Amino acid sequence: MMIRVPLDLPTSTRLVGRADELARLARLAGLPGGDGRDPAPGTAAAERLADPVRRSVLLSGEAGIGKTRLLAAVRARAAESGWRVLVGHCLDFGDTAPPYLPVTELFARLDAEAPELADRVAAAFPPLLRVMPAHRPATGTGESTHQADRGELFAAIHAGLEAIAVEASLLVVVEDVHWADQSTRDLLTFWFTRGFAGPVSVVASYRSDDLHRRHPLRATAAQWARLPGVQRVDLGPLPDREVRDLVRTLHPSPWRESEVHAVVDRAEGNAFFAEELVAATGLVGGAVPRDLAGLLLVRVDQLDDSARQVVRVASAAGRGITHDLLVQVAGVSDAELEAGVRAAVEGNVLVPAGADSYAFRHAMLGEAVYDDLLPGERVRVHAAFVRALSNRHAPGSAAELARHARAAHDPATALQASVLAGDEASSLGGPDESLSHYRLALELIDASAARQSGDQPDQPVDVVDLTVKASAAATAAGHSDQAIALVQDRLARGSTDASPVERAQLLYALALAAMVTDSVSVDPLATTTEAVELVPADPPSALRGRLLSLHARALAARMRDEEATQRAEEALALARSLRLPGVVADTSATLARLQEHAGHPERSRASLERVITEARASNDPAELRGLSLLGTLHLEQGRLDEAFDVYSAGAARARALGMPWSPYGLDARMLAGLVAYQRGDWDGAMRIVDVAGQLPPGIAEALLSAVGLSVSAGRGEAAARGLLAQLRPWWERDGMLAVLATGPAIDLHGDAGHIADATEIYCDAVDCVSRLWGQPDFQARTRLSALLLGQLANHTSRAAASERTALAARGDELAESATRAAQRLVKRGRPRGPEGDAWLARSRAEHLRLCWLTGIAVPDEDVLVRAWRDAVAGFERYPHTFELARSQGRLATVLRAVGDQPQSRDLADAARQTARRLGAQPLLAQLRSLGHDPPPREPVRGPDDALTPREREVLALVAQGRSNREVAQQLYISAKTVSVHVSNILTKLAAGGRTEAVAIARRRGLLPD
Repeated sequence: MMIRVPLDLPTSTRLVGRADELARLARLAGLPGGDGRDPAPGTAAAERLADPVRRSVLLSGEAGIGKTRLLAAVRARAAESGWRVLVGHCLDFGDTAPPYLPVTELFARLDAEAPELADRVAAAFPPLLRVMPAHRPATGTGESTHQADRGELFAAIHAGLEAIAVEASLLVVVEDVHWADQSTRDLLTFWFTRGFAGPVSVVASYRSDDLHRRHPLRATAAQWARLPGVQRVDLGPLPDREVRDLVRTLHPSPWRESEVHAVVDRAEGNAFFAEELVAATGLVGGAVPRDLAGLLLVRVDQLDDSARQVVRVASAAGRGITHDLLVQVAGVSDAELEAGVRAAVEGNVLVPAGADSYAFRHAMLGEAVYDDLLPGERVRVHAAFVRALSNRHAPGSAAELARHARAAHDPATALQASVLAGDEASSLGGPDESLSHYRLALELIDASAARQSGDQPDQPVDVVDLTVKASAAATAAGHSDQAIALVQDRLARGSTDASPVERAQLLYALALAAMVTDSVSVDPLATTTEAVELVPADPPSALRGRLLSLHARALAARMRDEEATQRAEEALALARSLRLPGVVADTSATLARLQEHAGHPERSRASLERVITEARASNDPAELRGLSLLGTLHLEQGRLDEAFDVYSAGAARARALGMPWSPYGLDARMLAGLVAYQRGDWDGAMRIVDVAGQLPPGIAEALLSAVGLSVSAGRGEAAARGLLAQLRPWWERDGMLAVLATGPAIDLHGDAGHIADATEIYCDAVDCVSRLWGQPDFQARTRLSALLLGQLANHTSRAAASERTALAARGDELAESATRAAQRLVKRGRPRGPEGDAWLARSRAEHLRLCWLTGIAVPDEDVLVRAWRDAVAGFERYPHTFELARSQGRLATVLRAVGDQPQSRDLADAARQTARRLGAQPLLAQLRSLGHDPPPREPVRGPDDALTPREREVLALVAQGRSNREVAQQLYISAKTVSVHVSNILTKLAAGGRTEAVAIARRRGLLPD
């Protein structure tokens, strides 16, 4: 019988990761370059590669771990090096596998790839005919193949492989040896023991998780590993970062990091599992995909009844279970339990986990077993867990008890355990976990109320206190929108039953969450105003102290500084009298911020440093707010180095407290990235905002991505425009995000020549932020207007004459809005700061540049030069590295136009040096027009290459119908110089006039149609 075996089993994806394993496997197999270089013939290295003890390798690893992909990469490397590669696969035929199946495939491959060589080998070694079906006479022809005993056959196969290797080094790969028949295993033993004198390397792979105690390969593989000529490579799980790369490769469109993390977490380093989870995108957080579950359960189905019972019980516990707990809930005798556990361990379903626990070999195996339980069976098993944990017959956490109680339909136990589990998680710095438990407790209370026909049930839990704790956990976890929703829902449910104090407690939680968001559904000032009125001043209470402190913050946010100061001082006095250190710290931070608003930044700085020190001593979370405010104080004073250090400290402290995504922790990290960008440390900024391997809330990931977008825009990475659409939905929840994303978006669109898109995204952002912040003249509008003005000015070189009036009109509007936004703070009695001054100067300079280039309301040269000097000076005082370089480049252009070549050259060189260091390609391209940096060489295409880059610029503007004066304004050169360029163009193109020159240029492809 002839068994048809595929010559190649394709892998579904390219090899991701495994660089170290690939290098090691290639080295052990003796491949050229396996150690990074090819040894010269005759050298000691070459002799070592010819040593048979270095040419046999066993590759092991669990199913799906990536053995086949790794072997495919090794085979490809061998083929690229001129080696011949022969591959054979063992197949799962059970006890009926035909002997030497992989060897038959090896020679079938040889016959397909090199039939003449196969004929010579078959003729030289007749016993090989038994494993070379293409050369074996058909049954019934009267001819017979040479009969040989097994020893002769083994010797013939060995000699045949060495003969094949005479023409080129040979790599023999035998895959899935765990399915090999006894004859194939014996043949491999012969190869490994004897080795090869010629350049033959053998790599055999098998599934380590299939080698249960009675598997025939188990003892054989152990013997092979002890042979001096055999090396072992055990393929472990892929590191998380490489699974992440695999997921990104597999998924056709971008996923949020949280979605990627869900796959990475469940796959546990198994490439095949990751593929299956990605393919079942709707099941990322749910049940195991059906096909994968069926595959996983095959191993469980092979167990006996007692082992299956043990495994089913263990699956309800999750990934692992202690021996004591398994004894309590298994429901079998001690002998059956011991036999069942042993069988499950030997079958590689369970593995020992510590001295007294067991775990599923892979979490998804446990999930598949649990999903296979019948509904009633699940309830009974979970009820057994509840009894064991409640009676303390086995150790377990409140979270475990809560989970089992819910699954066992025991709401009373589940409620008590959920609250306790939330408290435990909160004390351990796990806000996400505590939020999850508190939410479940609230759901159980509401379900209980519904079962009692709307009557308030007699609950042993204070629902108001629970809601406040849940809201605080949501905020600490970075889910402020959920915090607001939780309190609003509770207010709606208990609007008539809540006492004034209870309502005030809920309003406090609501306002606290709203203060750190841009919620349009909650007015923090109105909320705190109502709450303060609900709590009397007498007797003094901690609740009133907290409310007054928060009310002062709400007043300060509305720029009602005098009222805010009065309320804060009242709160501070009350907090000190009641010895409330947290309220004292928070209120003192608010007063420090108000000192800065009043024009006393150094007093504010000293106060904030004191707040931070005292809060840290008492481990109070107010430290995070103090660090955030101090970093902002430094930033607004233009002290970027100090701001970066404080923000970095704030982000680190938030991580240490287990609250990296809390409002002040996230802000500290985001602003540290932003300041790194402004300081010119673009690579550092990208490291700060990188969330790979983390679990940020969606809004946090979007905010950090928006900071990274500034670097991408500065470097001219056009692909970054694809991120804009993903960020846009988040604008509606956070105005700061809209501001952060819009600046780089304007540059990305403008640098690509899409001025309409740049204008549209500016208008969209202004509308969105105005709606969220209730103020169209928000401070950041000055910067956004200046950026768009710059892109409008750049666009004039491509704009037709008919567009210039519209560009100028749009520029006038932008300049007016920039000035109005910049003056708003000053009119409210607050200082603008060096950054605001710099962007205001920049907006004025860009507006004048636009007027100059459009020829409408053209400014005097000295006015234009002075405006750009002011812009450069502004970014020297506020040391924004990139914007300083961009301003220097534009001032250099203006100075060259008015004839100040030496200073123009110096400024352009300084800007160019910065742009090169940052990798700011769009800025470098703009600086090339100054002539100090040679343009990139273009391929020779014919006579038109006689035109210089400057002549092509002039010709492009002439084609738009511009006069010499207009061309001169556009390029910042004199009209006389333009006239000389035009004369040269006419001569080089042999044109009789400007119109003919344009026509010739279009025909030759010098100008777009």
